[in-house]
Amino acid sequence: MASLKEIKGRIASVANTLKITSAMKLVASAKLHKAQQAIGNMLPYQKQLYRILMDLMATAASEGTGLQPDSGGLMASRPVGKVAIVAFSSNSSLCGAFNSNVVKQVLAVVAEYRSQGLSDSDITVYSVGRKMADAMRKAGFRSPADYSRMAENPSYEAAAALAQELLDGFRDGRFDKVELVYNHYKSTASQPTLRQTYLPMALSDANPEISLKRPEVSEAEIPHPRNPEDLLIEPSVDELIGVLLPKVVRLRIYTTLLDSNAAEHAARTVAMQTATDNGNDLLAELTLEYNKGRQQKITSEILDIVGGTLQ
Repeated sequence: MASLKEIKGRIASVANTLKITSAMKLVASAKLHKAQQAIGNMLPYQKQLYRILMDLMATAASEGTGLQPDSGGLMASRPVGKVAIVAFSSNSSLCGAFNSNVVKQVLAVVAEYRSQGLSDSDITVYSVGRKMADAMRKAGFRSPADYSRMAENPSYEAAAALAQELLDGFRDGRFDKVELVYNHYKSTASQPTLRQTYLPMALSDANPEISLKRPEVSEAEIPHPRNPEDLLIEPSVDELIGVLLPKVVRLRIYTTLLDSNAAEHAARTVAMQTATDNGNDLLAELTLEYNKGRQQKITSEILDIVGGTLQ
């Protein structure tokens, strides 16, 4: 049995740790609230942009104009010979299984492409977050650039720059397919890992409200366009689609970045709450053990005094 001095030292150590975990929980909770606000502020704009694109697509279909090659190329599927994977993680730990889950998913995606005959040189992993970059470096996949700052402080400019690089790579033929792997913020207690196709683009994946709240949806849940005859479009449908389609694609990277960031703070909030609860339980056990030991020592001393008096 440990001495009273050792138990007292452990009690002090646990108490100090509890101060840290409680503070980290409060910080993570505040950052989560800020991330939720960022998503809420961005959604109305992106949702309306998506609705405009749907209206233009319906107009193009009704007029039979088709799409310009520059815009239609983003939606054209082709045999996959080279693939890019954009993987999102955090820069720091202490967030439970947040990073390990997404790293496992990325490695599973890489293994799947290897089984299809692709070599490691055909697979490019864009690691957004220091933890992902470290894990992929060990696996032999160095990120083309350092995106750790973007994971720490999400910004549209950085997300748009990454999206533009992916768009250029897809159009130039450097990538035949681009996938996103990240943790989705479903709720504070749930952050499932998602794997989604980024390019070639599908309109069902471009709806921000659906992609943030419900990863799996039916066609009936996708907003229906208004009557194309009610729209006055200038200069032309195809030109507007050629401008809006890349914008929607670029915004999706920013949406995913905000989603992953919110999931990180939610996971850290839960992890720190769990650590605090476990610390309180341990502190109660140590306090009970200390009191028992102290009482046993007092009883032993009383018995020694009584025994000496009787003699």
